[in-house]
Amino acid sequence: MSLSGLFRAGQWRSRAMSQCVLEPRPPGKRWLVAGLGNPGLPGTRHSVGMAVLGQLAKRLGVAESWARDQRCVADLALAPLGDAQLVLLRPRRLMNANGRSVARAVELFGLTAEEVYLVHDELDKPLGKLALKLGGSARGHNGVRSCISCLNSSAMPRLRVGIGRPTHPSAVQAYVLGRFSPEEQELLPPLLDQATDLLLDHIRARSQRPSSVP
Repeated sequence: MSLSGLFRAGQWRSRAMSQCVLEPRPPGKRWLVAGLGNPGLPGTRHSVGMAVLGQLAKRLGVAESWARDQRCVADLALAPLGDAQLVLLRPRRLMNANGRSVARAVELFGLTAEEVYLVHDELDKPLGKLALKLGGSARGHNGVRSCISCLNSSAMPRLRVGIGRPTHPSAVQAYVLGRFSPEEQELLPPLLDQATDLLLDHIRARSQRPSSVP
């Protein structure tokens, strides 16, 4: 495709995403799932939340539907889940500013903090371990801290994906920004599948509850 063709295709995708945002809210519930990380650093431990979002998009059949939204400074994809709709979001800001992208999407889609899932790495769990935490503090995670600050709430459910912790505290920064080792990469496919299962099961269960039930 020519450069002009790519530009026109990009304009169409941007308009299509804008129309999706402006359409009336679907009859079922709507949830935002945000994969926290650093743009341009795929395959690193700190961006494992974005890897989970990639697997989630594949599972839902929207892996080719990502579109950049300049208002959120993020990539977005919309996916049906039964009667519900998922808004998948990958921020294009650095980790410590991810919350600005999440908060803008919350505003555009008319959501509350309780309707936002954050998916992020967790140093205090070994690689391969997952935990779904319902709100609470950031526990030292800069991306979660940014989301709490920008949303003015700590009510967001978080899927914590274990990456393990290095022996020496001084090595944490290099460790989280580093890529998974070959041995660790062998554990990633089943981990991403398990993370996707956990997310979808939890969202399906919440979608079936009355609106007044948390």
